[in-house]
Amino acid sequence: MNFFAIILAVMVSAVFVNNFILVQFLGICPFLGVSKKTGSALGMGVAVTLVMILATAICYPLYTYVLVPLDLGYLEIIFFIFIIAALVQILENVIRKFTPALYRTMGIYLPLITTNCAILGVTELVIDEAQMLSTLGIESMNFGVALLYALFAGIGFTIAIVLMSGLRERVDKLTVAKSFKGTPITLISACFIAMAFYVFTLI
Repeated sequence: MNFFAIILAVMVSAVFVNNFILVQFLGICPFLGVSKKTGSALGMGVAVTLVMILATAICYPLYTYVLVPLDLGYLEIIFFIFIIAALVQILENVIRKFTPALYRTMGIYLPLITTNCAILGVTELVIDEAQMLSTLGIESMNFGVALLYALFAGIGFTIAIVLMSGLRERVDKLTVAKSFKGTPITLISACFIAMAFYVFTLI
């Protein structure tokens, strides 16, 4: 399998076929809670994507070169949670100090990322994804594949939450039956988006 085929396979898998929100149901809390406005949704998507990439860049080598050789693989979730929490705190402080404007835009969403199960999910799943692709003869690219999967998983998260915010903004301008206002119409809207993404699993 050549390099471009690998990129395409990882992209389609992470963004569409195995979308973290719409297919694996991870990160539902920010998906529903921060998707009222497109600006907020985009800020959350960018922040989540950045943390996914950084968390994978740390957790994957830690698991592969430290935990596995020491037979401590069963502690991976505990280590990953601490790493993600520390990473979010460091990222928040760095953004606040060096780019105050960016912090004002998305800083309020950074603490929420610590409890976003999609971040932990991607650090777990990239290990399985890279190991699966290694059976195709690309062992030397495992770390690169892991980072690619994290990147595209974040992009898939961003696409889903931005689509949801756009749909919610349009629905808010419509006349909706009283029994469907609020959470019911939001969940129905999410179902339609999920059905659209489900088509990719049939291709």
